[in-house]
Amino acid sequence: MVSKKLVAFFSASGVTGRVAKDLAEAANADVFEIKPETPYTKADLNWRDENARSTVEMKDKSSRPPMAGNDVDISGYDVIFVGFPIWWYVAPTIINTFLEGHDFSGKTIILFATSGGSGFGKTVEGLRGSVSDSATIQEGRILNGRPSAQELKSWVESLGV
Repeated sequence: MVSKKLVAFFSASGVTGRVAKDLAEAANADVFEIKPETPYTKADLNWRDENARSTVEMKDKSSRPPMAGNDVDISGYDVIFVGFPIWWYVAPTIINTFLEGHDFSGKTIILFATSGGSGFGKTVEGLRGSVSDSATIQEGRILNGRPSAQELKSWVESLGV
């Protein structure tokens, strides 16, 4: 049986979005962009500015930011790749908003991320509570740079999904 796949992603600056679209093509998957109702500003995303970092960390940790539209129906998908930039070893909480807004029961969620330097850290643990117990959620890969179509296709095939 061939599983139906979705690549859902949040991209603050466009980097994760480029990788997500390449991954969707390599995996023969549909694409959905997760967008916050209030987008992060360039000032918010200036990682070198300690004040901006603190602002984003507080925005992100204090609540579940609402999404701008939540119009994807995941019921027909077996495998959902969820991508995002890693922010200080965790996923942005807009990812929790997305996960909590859908029923992932019995589905496989494979994470992928882009990062300026941090790894997944405790990302899976941070997202686990946002999906049902019957959902499988697994750490995938950090996909920095511009992975080739063949590299992405090989990775997807190695997952056996």
